Amino acid sequence: MLTDDCSLSHAQLSRVRAEASRALQEAGAYGVFPTPINDIMAVARVVEVEDDVLNESFVAKLRTTTRSAGKLLRSALSKVLGLFHASEGLIFIDKSLHEVKKRFVRLHESGHGFLPWQRGMYAVVEDCEKSLDPDVADSFDREANVFASEVLFQLDTFIHDAETREFSIFTPVKMSKTYGASIYSTVRQYVSKNSRTCMVLVLNKPEVVVDVGFRTTLRRAIRSESFERMFGVLAWPDSFTPDDEIGAMIPYGHRRASGKRSLALTDLNGNSHECIAEAFTQSYQVFVLIHVGDKLGKVRILLPS
Repeated sequence: MLTDDCSLSHAQLSRVRAEASRALQEAGAYGVFPTPINDIMAVARVVEVEDDVLNESFVAKLRTTTRSAGKLLRSALSKVLGLFHASEGLIFIDKSLHEVKKRFVRLHESGHGFLPWQRGMYAVVEDCEKSLDPDVADSFDREANVFASEVLFQLDTFIHDAETREFSIFTPVKMSKTYGASIYSTVRQYVSKNSRTCMVLVLNKPEVVVDVGFRTTLRRAIRSESFERMFGVLAWPDSFTPDDEIGAMIPYGHRRASGKRSLALTDLNGNSHECIAEAFTQSYQVFVLIHVGDKLGKVRILLPS
């Protein structure tokens, strides 16, 4: 099962993908890049409130009104970044969010409105960073996240496009602009749906550590289906420094990429495989893409500076 959708059953995933396809078809959005969010919102019968009103006072008042009316409210656990007012068909977005993040939140809220089994469940749905996380535990938000992702990347259109290009960390980085998605979500989509045996380590921004150089912590490991079949769930350390194999390739300072390096991994049968790893950073997080199959050959290797 794919890492992105590991918490959805096959039946749930198929159901959400079918609805995402219906939304794209009804909106006439297939093949239009980036996906026209306004057209998706229109077929979901939701309208975004343009005024910047999504603040603590507004949310508190709406909660009181909803509960007083005896209607169901789905409250956020932290700062509200997006809100779906089902009975009015309105969505509210935190205007301070980065534009790429706003696109995803709009699609997530539209998912609550478009998925037929979700729209009538709550009068008001609040979403925070936790509910928008791809690994959220609750199926209600997982479904809206998957809907948003499938619409944004137009189901398998993205991965079919990606697999016609060179396999490299720079492929999803470049494609993120075409699909109007964040680099993180594009890399995640690129790896989780890839036919290659590959994975990516997503690391947090390296922090300076005296006498060590830097330390970075593991945020998430994402695997392709074939990688998980071959290697299972590898036990990566919680942090990396320049003294270990992964840490040595992390771009630091003014560098953005590491170049390609050899890396040996042991599969579930105890067999060792020569893999190729390369790292890229966008300053506040690092991606280490690892794949099996190609030999390193004559590749320029950049040593840590």
